[in-house]
Amino acid sequence: MSLTTLDPRTAVVAIDLQNGIAAMPTQPYAGPEVVARTAELADAFRARNLPVVLVRVSFSADGGDVVPGRTERQVRGLAFPEGWDLIVDELSGHAGDIHVTKHNWSAFHGTDLDVQLRRRGITQIVLTGIATSIGVESTARDAYAHGYHVTLATDAMADADAEAHANSVERIFPRLGESGTTAEVLELLAKTHA
Repeated sequence: MSLTTLDPRTAVVAIDLQNGIAAMPTQPYAGPEVVARTAELADAFRARNLPVVLVRVSFSADGGDVVPGRTERQVRGLAFPEGWDLIVDELSGHAGDIHVTKHNWSAFHGTDLDVQLRRRGITQIVLTGIATSIGVESTARDAYAHGYHVTLATDAMADADAEAHANSVERIFPRLGESGTTAEVLELLAKTHA
């Protein structure tokens, strides 16, 4: 893991840190740890007038926006409790933040995330969130394909499956960007955005 730089126009993008997902059991970090580290990053980015993007996954009550493909584990027909898709309190309530609602794994597919970033001149994103191997990895892949520099704050993400998390961090992320800890991102942010 080694971080080299943060572009002048970098955004932090938090994936699915919402009530129902952040409360799930995760590894190697618990949801509250991921949320706390992401909040630390978000506060530092806000202090430098850099964008914070809060991505959530949600589905309509009738399930009409659930991806229709056949899979062995279906989302269609599942009942979600009230408020499960609301961004956690620790990250919400900041008027300048960008909010993106997705219905797929990636925050880019079927959303205006790319437009929101490009309008602000963003060339790099720092990714956090849950689950590492699903929403975070899918978004990282699409960010890379869209030409963004990708930084992965690996201690600000977690997964329901420790092996899946490790596979993403050790095998996939090095091909998509640069990885580091929250502290390393904050140190680099302080140096490049004083």
